[in-house]
Amino acid sequence: MQHWDVFKYVTEVFILVPALLGLKGNLEMTLASRLSTAANIGQMDTPKELWRMITGNMALIQVQATVVGFLASIAAVIFGWIPDGHFSIDHAVLLCASSVATAFIASLVLGMIMIGVIIGSRKMGINPDNVATPIAASLGDLITLALLSGISWGLYKELESKAYVNPLVCAFFIALLPIWIIIAKKNAATREVLYFGWEPVIIAMAISSVGGLILDRTVSDPNFAGMAVFTPVINGVGGNLVAVQASRISTYLHMGGMPGDSSATAPRKCPTPCSTFCSSDVNSRSARVLALLVVPGHLVFLYTISSMQGGHTTLTLIFIVFYMMAALLQVLILLYIADWMVHWMWARDLDPDNFSIPYLTALGDLIGTGLLALSFHVLWLIGDRDSDVGD
Repeated sequence: MQHWDVFKYVTEVFILVPALLGLKGNLEMTLASRLSTAANIGQMDTPKELWRMITGNMALIQVQATVVGFLASIAAVIFGWIPDGHFSIDHAVLLCASSVATAFIASLVLGMIMIGVIIGSRKMGINPDNVATPIAASLGDLITLALLSGISWGLYKELESKAYVNPLVCAFFIALLPIWIIIAKKNAATREVLYFGWEPVIIAMAISSVGGLILDRTVSDPNFAGMAVFTPVINGVGGNLVAVQASRISTYLHMGGMPGDSSATAPRKCPTPCSTFCSSDVNSRSARVLALLVVPGHLVFLYTISSMQGGHTTLTLIFIVFYMMAALLQVLILLYIADWMVHWMWARDLDPDNFSIPYLTALGDLIGTGLLALSFHVLWLIGDRDSDVGD
């Protein structure tokens, strides 16, 4: 899709990609973690409790999706304007309409899937923590990318003949906001997040947008066009694995009390890498398992990309080595930060289900995109260049 007209002529759409893919970390994976914890501690056992949790949480993520989608488009316009000094009001409105529509529809679809997965997991006796967050992340990437590409392409086509369509789309989704706010305020569980849960979501969007700027600058160079196909893969895997770990640690802490409790389940304030990966603790064991999934997982994805003839990069041995080093380093950094961040937030009376995953997935986007861009630049400098890049 990077060769479609809308991506060629409105390159700021590339800046939207990590920010909107990050939305699944900010919203759907937070929703999945929140509902998984509620299911595990028995807050969704009766039909009345279940219905209250579903309506409140669905309304909440629609509010968050619309607001963050709008802010992401503003960030994309600013980051696109700063380096070039070029501003187009038509392109700005196109970015706003595409971003808000994509965020809203993706959150609606993914939220419904998440609720189904969590209810199904409970009935089948599976821990939702292990299932819900990875499904939210992977489906989130696929649905969000497809929607963003399709909606932005459709709206770009309408730009010349029907210029009023783009502002109309923006206005429609923003006009729905008061309805979702009223529904979310009625539920005690979502009211707190509605009032106080904006900081991590907005900061995470800003962090992801910086990753988007790196992607835009790198992909715009024909020598590094091959990076586009690997970005969702490396960021998706990193976000997947760290979200599972954060969700598991959060549930483990919730089983011992409430946020702020200084019980035995909330130990060290700043862990060492050794305590995160090498101890006999249950969360350390899961960190080791998740780290071991990185290399075999990425080998499968690289083989899939190669066999589908996706991208513009020949998979040489040296490329695979550099790519694996970047992917492994990204996940190890994220798992270490997760171990520290979840316990730190818990000690400060913040619910990690609502606050940790947005930061972690956004950092995953930034670290993953940065390390991938660095790998491509190093490969270019040492002579591992493709004659077919960009053709």
